[in-house]
Amino acid sequence: MSTLRDLAEEHTALRPADIDHLHRIAGDWQLLSDLSFADLLLWVPVDGDGTFLCVAQVRPTTAPTAYLDDQVGRIVGGAEVAHLEVAYRQGRIWREGDPVWYGDVPARHEAIPVRLRTGDGEAGEVIAVVGRDTNLSTARTPSQLELNYLTTADDLAQMIADGTFPPPRHPGETTSAPRVGDGLVRLDANGKVTYASPNAQSAYRRLGYASHLVGEDLAKLHRRLAGDPLEGTDAGNAVLAALRGEAPPRREIDARGATMLTRALPLMPAGVPIGALVLVRDITEVRRRDRALITKDATIREIHHRVKNNLQTVAALLRLQARRVSMPEARVALEESVRRVASIALVHETLSMSSDEAVEFDGIVDRVASAATEVAATEVSVGMRRRGTFGVLPAEIATSLVMVLNELLLNAVEHGFPPADEEAAVPPPVDAARPEVVVSAHRARKQLHVTVTDNGRGLPEQFDAERGGNLGLQIVRALVTGELRGTIELRNGADGGTEAAIVVPLARGTTDRLTGRAGPL
Repeated sequence: MSTLRDLAEEHTALRPADIDHLHRIAGDWQLLSDLSFADLLLWVPVDGDGTFLCVAQVRPTTAPTAYLDDQVGRIVGGAEVAHLEVAYRQGRIWREGDPVWYGDVPARHEAIPVRLRTGDGEAGEVIAVVGRDTNLSTARTPSQLELNYLTTADDLAQMIADGTFPPPRHPGETTSAPRVGDGLVRLDANGKVTYASPNAQSAYRRLGYASHLVGEDLAKLHRRLAGDPLEGTDAGNAVLAALRGEAPPRREIDARGATMLTRALPLMPAGVPIGALVLVRDITEVRRRDRALITKDATIREIHHRVKNNLQTVAALLRLQARRVSMPEARVALEESVRRVASIALVHETLSMSSDEAVEFDGIVDRVASAATEVAATEVSVGMRRRGTFGVLPAEIATSLVMVLNELLLNAVEHGFPPADEEAAVPPPVDAARPEVVVSAHRARKQLHVTVTDNGRGLPEQFDAERGGNLGLQIVRALVTGELRGTIELRNGADGGTEAAIVVPLARGTTDRLTGRAGPL
């Protein structure tokens, strides 16, 4: 299914600003559809010959739809769109005409011209038409709620025709809440409540207001109800701003252990401020779950912090033990264990400062690489470099991968570049001027590809990549094939040196933040 923008760009001569305005309408018109108890179809003219294309459609949640089939992408002309032509050419809302039938469903047609206001605030030309089609098969005597819904819908329809609806969206806001069914309050020009839906009345009752809302000054009521004076002032000022014709951001009110989200919209048909529409939603349980998640996140971060501290304690004890051991082999083994424990502690240190179970892995690799050059038992000064970026990795991958890289980097530094007294017995390195180890990373097809390359002396002859190597390489193979469910290949580089290529599958949903820039380690 093509998008609104795709259809408009392919079939019309609408400007980018016009299409953006149509997007804003389609993002906020569920409100009008629910208040109208009607389907809304967004029609744009094609080639100026009386033909119209449907680029968007929304069905009401408060009434049955008039269309069982999707209308988006449909091009129609002739008598079927005569009402759209009138609204488009004359720039007025069309409400005349007899009901029409779609199969067994009778429907009432209306057409609302869509204008985009100019930069100086004047009403611009009509760029599209909103068709408002009501299913009449369940028509009945309207209740007070339905009458207020329809009256408010007519005001919003006129604002679409004037180019003043929808209002600008504030950063970070969505159109998902609150909705008409959550609770609706209508205000007159003085800010007094003229109607409150039953759900709205219930939401205010949870905040501690037991009386009926009709006749109340809503801005003052918000200030009285809010437990936080600043919060109450913000909520009250939002109502006053809507009465002045502005579109304030959503506000929350907390009182008596309950939380209510409010959205105030100005009502200005034909440019005349006649009041405001306030949508409310009881979000007490949502905020309670949010607070529980925040507490859980804080607990998890504290656990990672304590694990990091415990690992650092273990590393310190191993370091003390290494100093007391007289056997060189035992001392080396203990020092290697210290480095392995410390590399895992780095991951938990990063997780303790994060709000989720994922880490920015580049910084960890940089620190592990720096430590490898400092503690490696070699007389040769080896440079470290990183190409690409690992991005954000989940903790279960990061913990094992950091140990793998720690072992590979130490192995490259210690065994790829022999000390001075060994150089006579082996061929010189390909790039003798500057010994270097490069860590490369990129993602492709839901896999992380990592390569550790050095320009040293390469793998010894008769080296068995599957079984050979020291304890570090055995740990690497076990972690890659076991914990990471990946593959590893050790080989001589095309230009000399040694290359370790690792492929790790990434679970669906793993965050992928790649910049592709090389960075020093």
